Amino acid sequence: MNNLFDAAYRCIMETDLTEKVQLTQTTVQAWQAGELSLNTTNPAEPILMPGLPPNLCLVPPREVPRRSIATPTGQAALLHALTHIEFNAINLAWDAVYRFRDLPKAFYDDWVKVADEEAMHFVLLHEQLQQLGYKYGDLTAHNGLWEMAVKTQDDVLMRMALIPRLLEARGLDAVPPIIAKAKAQGLSLMIENLQIILRDEIGHVKIGSHWFFHCCAERGLNPETTFQNLVTQHFTSQIKGPFNIEARLAAGFSEQELQNLEKL
Repeated sequence: MNNLFDAAYRCIMETDLTEKVQLTQTTVQAWQAGELSLNTTNPAEPILMPGLPPNLCLVPPREVPRRSIATPTGQAALLHALTHIEFNAINLAWDAVYRFRDLPKAFYDDWVKVADEEAMHFVLLHEQLQQLGYKYGDLTAHNGLWEMAVKTQDDVLMRMALIPRLLEARGLDAVPPIIAKAKAQGLSLMIENLQIILRDEIGHVKIGSHWFFHCCAERGLNPETTFQNLVTQHFTSQIKGPFNIEARLAAGFSEQELQNLEKL
């Protein structure tokens, strides 16, 4: 029987857009059918750069194009940025599977499910981007999500805190204002896609919260103070509100954590 870790690695490193989605889907199906094991003698290797489109140019965040949606060009820039996030999210979900070993089977069930949903999000956004005459890789993007993945590659607790609960949770705050702007422009397809993504991302952050709490309990750590300390130590940018309180509470944040974030 093939093992899940090798399959996840293949998904991470695939650069062709169609192949990555198809490989993700077949790996999800194989795992759910019991065709992949958790047995392997090969340790996880560092991945400094995952599979991305060969023509994608990565630049510092400040050099990524502005994302106004008042014009088709601005809509394309926004969609490209969102598509990049979702493509990275496929890699991040599979990296959680590949990198962290000897965890309960439910951990792998959860992150395989996340990978499947992130691939679906990518397809939705990429199809809309192509309707505007662009493909993923045509515009610049930044690599902040994967840079944090590299920083957290040695500790599943740090990974759960700083990827789903910090960086991906920022999407819970960012999407509703984008939906409001899309409504002002009458962009019904964008609204529909973003509502699907917001609904699913609450679940993804909740999964991150669950496994962060699991790790804290195993190590005898207080989740609220541990999360705050990790954010303070490893995140240099300002965490800007306003926060989507309802979504964050649904995703596993406590009232105290939200108060702490507002003070950072």
